[in-house]
Amino acid sequence: AQQPGTPLSDQEYQQFFKFLQNTIQASSACRLRELYGCRNSLVQRLDEYENHGVIPPGPICSELPGNPFFHNFCTFSLYRCIMKKYFLKV
Repeated sequence: AQQPGTPLSDQEYQQFFKFLQNTIQASSACRLRELYGCRNSLVQRLDEYENHGVIPPGPICSELPGNPFFHNFCTFSLYRCIMKKYFLKV
């Protein structure tokens, strides 16, 4: 079992994003985030699932060399949506 608040493994990410394989589905999930923000219960459930049950508190550091710091997980996730970098980890 993974520790709460840690990112998913590569295999878990494949399963998590399985339903986002095509662009239309990925755009829909990102639109939900853009329209309703992180306080939306569905968005929160997705964020919790992605992090083994706990949405990490900020700040968030990522694997992205040019922009490694985000104030919170919501900002990080929104960035991934905008840049279409769905598998970028923290």
